[in-house]
Amino acid sequence: MKVIVRGKNVTITDAIEDKITKKLALLDKYFIMGQDVEAKVLIRTYPFGQKIEVTIPTEHVLLRAEETSDDLYEAIDLVIDKLERQIRKYKTKLSRKSKNNKLAFNINTLEALEEPEEEDVVVKTKTINPKPMDMEEAIMQMELIGHSFFVYKDIETNTVCVVYKRRDGGYGLLETEE
Repeated sequence: MKVIVRGKNVTITDAIEDKITKKLALLDKYFIMGQDVEAKVLIRTYPFGQKIEVTIPTEHVLLRAEETSDDLYEAIDLVIDKLERQIRKYKTKLSRKSKNNKLAFNINTLEALEEPEEEDVVVKTKTINPKPMDMEEAIMQMELIGHSFFVYKDIETNTVCVVYKRRDGGYGLLETEE
């Protein structure tokens, strides 16, 4: 696994980079041998602690986790545990699905926009390429990355759709017209 470590407001020492690389190497057992996997790690320092964000895009799924702690090494351990739980959850869901139904998609991370203080300002813009899938797969991906919505292309109608989590615990679906 190739690991790219970046820091904002923090100096990335060799010890920190080694710890991250060794911990992420423990996740190699979950990936197919020879598969090019790249982990992007971002470490930020805030007045209330250290935050680590890890993103691992693969051919079939996007893994993403973040943790905040006073101790960076503790945050590293926690974020690796979170990623491992995501992988196991994903593999369990796949094993329950039909053996003939293969998931093959890759998405860009969708970040939730922060609440503007006074004016409505676009904080972040992302370009995505919605992949064809059914609503069940889209819900699984949304839950896996921990977001409240997910954009995808419906495999039957070939239209762009948005599935979202409702406050009552159910799911909603927005369909586009051509």
